[in-house]
Amino acid sequence: MVGDVVNPADKLSGATGLGSRSGRGDAGQVGAVGLHPIDAGLPDSALQVLAGVEAALRADVVSADPFVTEAARHLLEAGGKRFRPLLVALGAQFGDPTREQVVPAAVVVELTHLATLYHDDVMDEAPVRRGAPSANSRWTNSVAILVGDYLFARAADISADLGTEAVRLQARTFARLVHGQIAETVGPRPGVDPVVHHLHVIAEKTGSLIATAARFGGMFSGASPTHTEALARYGETIGVAFQLSDDLLDISSEAERSGKTPGTDLREGIPTLPVLYALASEDADASSVRLREVLAVGPLTDDDLHAEALGLLRESPALKRARETVRSHAEEARAQLAPLPPGPARQALEALCDQIADRTG
Repeated sequence: MVGDVVNPADKLSGATGLGSRSGRGDAGQVGAVGLHPIDAGLPDSALQVLAGVEAALRADVVSADPFVTEAARHLLEAGGKRFRPLLVALGAQFGDPTREQVVPAAVVVELTHLATLYHDDVMDEAPVRRGAPSANSRWTNSVAILVGDYLFARAADISADLGTEAVRLQARTFARLVHGQIAETVGPRPGVDPVVHHLHVIAEKTGSLIATAARFGGMFSGASPTHTEALARYGETIGVAFQLSDDLLDISSEAERSGKTPGTDLREGIPTLPVLYALASEDADASSVRLREVLAVGPLTDDDLHAEALGLLRESPALKRARETVRSHAEEARAQLAPLPPGPARQALEALCDQIADRTG
């Protein structure tokens, strides 16, 4: 959505990625899916930001109650791709990345992201997150919800030290996350194209926070408004592209490459982009007709039907069309970098576009 936590000493040689789909275990570790956007290494100042974030995260979740500290650190210590802090660190390269507000800004977005994972696992009834028991399965749903709330509160507390604009942006981003989750839960309204609805949900749930991460990098490094706005636009679009590509990996990738069981979304009846394209198709060939029949069943808990649908999807025009959609978003994200000056940070952001477009085959 990477050898899971960003390790500054590794110069990010395959050690960073994007957030995975909620409740899908550890879908999309960077190393597992071949998403290592900065093969040549990051600027030292970006690595320093990431190292600072890692230390600050562990300190900032500490509570006076040892149990709360343990539960709040549960997912933090299970790992994480730290993609949002990476966007802050790269965005800060267009200003002064050593400004003291850059690291706290990255912590705000990562704590917000972590909080949503606790809540998502409850909603999805997910037993595993990042290869470890989810908080709701280790403790209870109530504990997981409350720990998520605690992390939201910690993020809000830190953002208050960054100023009114940071508080406003974090609050508005949180509102978008909630709207996206509600839209996903309710489903498309009558007359709304399911594909349009799906893309809207992804923009709200995934793109919004990644956009804020990139914006924070520009804002708190003192980058120009023009550069900051370009970073925010890039962040939202690349976030959508990644989530779409992650959905495709659920179909196209083998377990040893993707880090999760292929077809998990199919088994759970989650309507990802290739499925939506297949259902909307009017192709009359036997494979397309049969695929629509099988997908119309809903959650494919029958092993034979599941295997048949997965095989048909892998060979379908719907999967090809979904790949083209991912590439289109990745290219749109690249175009949004045009106002930024050339250099290692922009090259890293451009490389991310290439690798997201290429990771699904």
